[in-house]
Amino acid sequence: MSTPPVGVPTCYRHSDRETWIRCQRCERPICPDCMSEASVGFQCPDCVAEGRRSVRQARTAYGGQITGNPGAVSIALIGINVVVWAAIMATGRYGSRIYELFALAATGSCREGDGGYYPFVDQAGCHAGATARWVDGVSDGAFWQLFTSMFTHVEPWHLGFNMLALWVLGPQLETILGRGRYLALYLLSGLVGSVAVYWLSAEQTTTVGASGAIFGLMGALVVVGLKVGGNVQSLLVWIGINVALTFTLSNVSWQGHFGGLVGGAAIAAVLVFAPRERRTPIQVVGLSAIGALLLVATAVRTLALT
Repeated sequence: MSTPPVGVPTCYRHSDRETWIRCQRCERPICPDCMSEASVGFQCPDCVAEGRRSVRQARTAYGGQITGNPGAVSIALIGINVVVWAAIMATGRYGSRIYELFALAATGSCREGDGGYYPFVDQAGCHAGATARWVDGVSDGAFWQLFTSMFTHVEPWHLGFNMLALWVLGPQLETILGRGRYLALYLLSGLVGSVAVYWLSAEQTTTVGASGAIFGLMGALVVVGLKVGGNVQSLLVWIGINVALTFTLSNVSWQGHFGGLVGGAAIAAVLVFAPRERRTPIQVVGLSAIGALLLVATAVRTLALT
């Protein structure tokens, strides 16, 4: 390969290549392999990299990264719920081993394969039975049930109602908050609902469903609406209807619904009222504090039950 004549400009990265093109930003000579087309002229690799580092990513009003597909997280959550439901339906519904592992129960119970249970039989007596088996609850160490119960459904109407509400509410909050903050809101709201169930429901009954997280989204939308001075009357009416249904329909966990509603409102308040100057650190500290309170509440309840 020949060397360019003395005095002829060469690429700053390839000294053996003659070039008469310069970077629009730093004016260093660049060869065709090193140039990137800019709005005006061309730029060198170093200036392109520096531009990417210095240009700030667009953010939502509350610090989250703006996404071009605001329904992605909601679709993923719906998919998880549907997959768990299908697995439970295929393995025995209320008698499914998956249901027994995922459903939230404060204490363990002696259960039959058809989903029935013996409320006054202890673990030793259950093992003596021919067909019954003991299923652990949260106080026995099955702490994952506080999380997995949020993705567990058996009745199709239960799954359908919750997923429809998630599809309606979720993308709005994902747009407002960004994916990470929206996901944190959903999961923490569901956990608040689960901890409320752990404290307030009958000890051996099982509770499942995404309703706690869904009510958390409702509470969050009210807080966001109040923050921006919007009209939240229609949303309050919808919440009121759902509260009425909570006490009208049978086998509905008011504990999970109210826990999620209060939790979602508190979490949203942390996210939207954090001052702009220190928004992200305050949001992280606030959500971490809520998580810590849930851990303490779970530990205290567990000690009381054991």
